Amino acid sequence: MEVLRPWLTGGVASILLVLNALFWVPLLLCFAVLRLLVPVAGWRRLLAPVLVFIAESWIRCNSGWMALTQRTAWDVQGVEGLDRQNWYMVTCNHQSWVDILVLQHLLTGRIPLLKFFLKQQLIWVPVMGLAWWALEFPFMRRHSEAYLKAHPEMRGKDQETTRKACAKFSLHPTSVMNFLEGTRFSERKRLQQQSPFTHLLKPKAGGLALALNAMGDKFQAILDVTIVYPDGVPTFWGFLCGRLRRVSVRVQALPVPQALAHCDYAGEAADRAEFQAWVHQMWQDKDALITQLLARHRSA
Repeated sequence: MEVLRPWLTGGVASILLVLNALFWVPLLLCFAVLRLLVPVAGWRRLLAPVLVFIAESWIRCNSGWMALTQRTAWDVQGVEGLDRQNWYMVTCNHQSWVDILVLQHLLTGRIPLLKFFLKQQLIWVPVMGLAWWALEFPFMRRHSEAYLKAHPEMRGKDQETTRKACAKFSLHPTSVMNFLEGTRFSERKRLQQQSPFTHLLKPKAGGLALALNAMGDKFQAILDVTIVYPDGVPTFWGFLCGRLRRVSVRVQALPVPQALAHCDYAGEAADRAEFQAWVHQMWQDKDALITQLLARHRSA
């Protein structure tokens, strides 16, 4: 029976996850279609809180089935004093798809709804792709340098997508989420990159620079989130099976560096170097924090 229990837990959690999505996503799509049919600014502003309410209700129901099926010990610091009526730029280390559920579980209701920048291919994910479209998550086309040399007309498209998204985000309180590593961490990727960090991939500062340049005056703070899984990074299936026993999360509110927020990252080499140095220092601090948290759990 003990052998079967994780599989039973995973089966029940999977059913609840799917049923929850199938309930809330059609509601999201109904209001998204209404927004599409009447492209009037006042109408869009009227519908925006309705869509956010549906999305946050969906997330809270996810937290509900997580509480029913998981026995996770949460070690969380730094979420006090946040304001859901303000704007935040949120960064986080990225190890697993579970990161997203962790972030949503902890931050929903404390800050505005998290808006993620997603890879273009994710729009084809069944059900979820439609939900992300309904919530106006920006979809980015990331091309290799070789592709851009062959198709120079595509250079700058992602920057334009970011600018358009930030223009929408500036209309009502929003939390803009950016995984600076650009992909999930693995030791293989770290070695391939020759990353100078022990627990992190190299940060990609361009997207953060563009978002700060577009909305730096709006953001109350940069929320630097660090997630640590003391018992090893869980797979999504492992999480559903109840194998996420412990998770540590630290949230640090950093002031928006106004000089860097208004720098010309793309056009000025000196500005770019200064911005990258600031991000590198933030990543060094995060790497040291992860080492500290893991050591504390090992000695506990």
